[in-house]
Amino acid sequence: MTEGRRAAPHEQGSQWYDNEAGPLVRPYAMTGGRTKPGPAGVRFDLIALVTLDPAASGADDAGLGPEHRRLVDLCRPETQSVAELAAGADLPVGVVRVLLGDLLELGRVVVSRPVPPAQLPDERILREVIAGLRAL
Repeated sequence: MTEGRRAAPHEQGSQWYDNEAGPLVRPYAMTGGRTKPGPAGVRFDLIALVTLDPAASGADDAGLGPEHRRLVDLCRPETQSVAELAAGADLPVGVVRVLLGDLLELGRVVVSRPVPPAQLPDERILREVIAGLRAL
């Protein structure tokens, strides 16, 4: 293959790939041009935990796109954070957030949002509880 020429699909199997530009499917194509997840603009923190919805665990994946199916497959064995899903799927975090919004709307996943630091118990109180338990 000559420098700068795009490989035809038959030259590299079934993958559409250009050595200089990378994959020919751009992130905006995977999300349909959307940059925000869901109609309400739900935000997914990097540490938000994503699990498959137990009620939808037997649902058919045929109606999902390949990127959606990849995220579902990554969640099958265990709960994953948004950051872990992005790394596992080798997709930008912004794309993963939009795709997770789709899966959330379809009822395929459940997202546990992280506890804000202001709502966590004070470390001093926890240390006092531990000291009290040890004294028993």
